[in-house]
Amino acid sequence: MDELERLREENARLRSQLEKERKSKDREERGYEERGYEERGLDLEEYRRYGRQLIMDQIGINGQLRLKKSKVLVIGAGGLGCPAIAYLAGAGVGTIGIVDNDTVDESNLHRQILHNTSTVGMSKAESAQQFIRSLNRHVNVQLYKTRLTPTNSFEIFQSNGGYDLVLDCTDTPATRYLVNDTAVLLNIPLVSASALKTEGQLSILNFKGGPCYRCLFPLPPPPDSVLSCGDGGILGPVVGIMGIMQSLEAIKILTGAYDEEGKFSPALTIFNAYGTPQWRHIRMRGKKSTCVACGDSPQLSRESIENGSTDYVAFCGRPTVVAINPSERISVEEYAQLRSSGQEHVLLDVREKSQFDICSLPGSVNVPYSKLRKTPLPDLKEPVYVCCRYGNDSQATVQYLKQELNLSKVFDIKGGLDRWAIDIDASFPRY
Repeated sequence: MDELERLREENARLRSQLEKERKSKDREERGYEERGYEERGLDLEEYRRYGRQLIMDQIGINGQLRLKKSKVLVIGAGGLGCPAIAYLAGAGVGTIGIVDNDTVDESNLHRQILHNTSTVGMSKAESAQQFIRSLNRHVNVQLYKTRLTPTNSFEIFQSNGGYDLVLDCTDTPATRYLVNDTAVLLNIPLVSASALKTEGQLSILNFKGGPCYRCLFPLPPPPDSVLSCGDGGILGPVVGIMGIMQSLEAIKILTGAYDEEGKFSPALTIFNAYGTPQWRHIRMRGKKSTCVACGDSPQLSRESIENGSTDYVAFCGRPTVVAINPSERISVEEYAQLRSSGQEHVLLDVREKSQFDICSLPGSVNVPYSKLRKTPLPDLKEPVYVCCRYGNDSQATVQYLKQELNLSKVFDIKGGLDRWAIDIDASFPRY
């Protein structure tokens, strides 16, 4: 039996050798050596995969090899990061790092295209990795399931031998300044974008003598003016377009589209989905000599960032928090009992009309908080109970009605209509 098994193995070896020789002869007759093409850095499957961009003059074989050798760090796997990651992975970027400590929520799915119903509750970074692996096995994915902070930003940017390019896909001013400062100090180009409601912006920063984020915005916006997608809303295709534009500019940078002198001109690209025209391009000057990050006498250092002396939270500020007296607030349970008792009262809903149209409690009166001081108020017969989405604007409204209109029996409903849906009425929409 041992001799028979040995003969079978020898027979299989000879068959394999003959097959290799036959393929080698076929390749020689076609005039090339397959091994030579693979030695360039792409295997034959990659030639087929990237063929539609390989045949373009702007990419070609050299551009594709540059993409494969590139390492891109994407900060945020949300509305901007998802489309950017998808197209970078599809294009064949060799290493993609993903920084995100959030988890997938149902409210993300209309715009964050890497995630789906089955990944709700999963880490966004892991969900993005799962998508990339199903799309392109040639991409090396590095995950950082953490929030970017002054104590870890340099370590992350320099990991894996250092990233060649960073995409800022975040949505808070403090993080944007941190991303910028770390990139400037490590001399890494940055592609930055933002989107809210139906508008978006895009710029390439810290690149070929162009400005950095602090050059454009030396001072942060007033904290009370900063809206998140959860508060202000976002149209999925808008943030998708901006994320795709980030990936496009990243591919252009990595493949050398701006290598030739004079090819790159700093600009701020502005998109308005409902505008005419939709696109505007504003030319920007180069870096500012007075910039504290990239100017002639920079005032920032790695040490000042890591030890906390550069305080991003203090620099950007915090939104004003109105805290009224506990006696001026009631729980949703208490308000439900009041409604059941039939006691006469006014329920003032201070959400925006678009939100009020989604859902509202019967009998409520809608006066948006943003128009409270500009709109004649209806007859508010006391007692007045005020609600909003989460219980924030309603507190400010109670304060205003008492101080400016001299009303006394005005109460805030704690937790707003979101808490009402959780604790009182499960059929009431949460959005």
